Amino acid sequence: MTCIACGRPPVLEEPRHRAAWCASHVVDHVHNQIRKAIDHAHGTDHNERMFGYADRLLVAVSGGKDSLALWDALLSMGYRVDGLYVGLGIGGYSVRSQGACEAFADARGVRLHVVDLADTYGYTTPSGAVATGRSTCGVCGLSKRYAFNRVAIDEGYDVLLTGHNLDDEAATLHGNLVRWHDDFLARQGPVLPGRGGLQARKCKPLYRLSERETAAYCVVRGIDYVVEECPLVAGNSGHEHKAALDLIEAGSPGAKAQLLFGFLDRQSRVAPQVGSDDRAADLGACAHCGLATVSEVCAFCRQRERIRAALPLLDAEVPA
Repeated sequence: MTCIACGRPPVLEEPRHRAAWCASHVVDHVHNQIRKAIDHAHGTDHNERMFGYADRLLVAVSGGKDSLALWDALLSMGYRVDGLYVGLGIGGYSVRSQGACEAFADARGVRLHVVDLADTYGYTTPSGAVATGRSTCGVCGLSKRYAFNRVAIDEGYDVLLTGHNLDDEAATLHGNLVRWHDDFLARQGPVLPGRGGLQARKCKPLYRLSERETAAYCVVRGIDYVVEECPLVAGNSGHEHKAALDLIEAGSPGAKAQLLFGFLDRQSRVAPQVGSDDRAADLGACAHCGLATVSEVCAFCRQRERIRAALPLLDAEVPA
């Protein structure tokens, strides 16, 4: 197979598209898929645009391939976009991840916000997991979502962006369908609306692209990213759903896209109660921090209080 655009040897073959691209045209392909996502997002009213060139954008970066590829692509396309890294306190892994983000920002002369959980909120994800008895991934996810929203609101950004790709979104959908998590299904989509000064608008411009495509993009663009996975990821059910869908995709290329895009296109029509998030109408301001919550005190503040109460009694080990 040769490059679909010019006939040269390819650096990426994608069975889902029945196409291949050379080093030059794989960049064009990734940019085009991001433009499609931005201009005509699935599951939105009249396929609304995610954001425009006048918006101030904030991309949450982890040091991995997806978020750095997104940041690079949006900068190349002329958007005003800064980065945000949240230090989770996972030993050397967090040090290497932050270093990759800082090197990326320094090389391009762009702004990177850094929030360290320990310095800002008084705990790391490993110590927080021990203190609460929750999984590390559970503590991590809630902490990151809160920190992302906090910075986006406080710094006046119009849109918060994450690097969730097609594989991520299809696996999340698969897990929510298997368990019939109606509340999560209601909120699944590439665009989550903002709620005034309580919750930032959130978009996922990579939802049309697979991990293989973003990895190829990083290689061609010379983006140094952290290849290793988080050392605390064991037991995360999301990996099981990814593995299951990988098997299906291998025998039926395009299955992940058909699952995700089909759901988003039919979300409100097939199940109206799923297509609308009833909780949105109940959102108010947290009595402690002032951000969005459906109860008097938000989940993050409740988690933080539990951790602060338990930490003096604990000595949590942090992986190197």
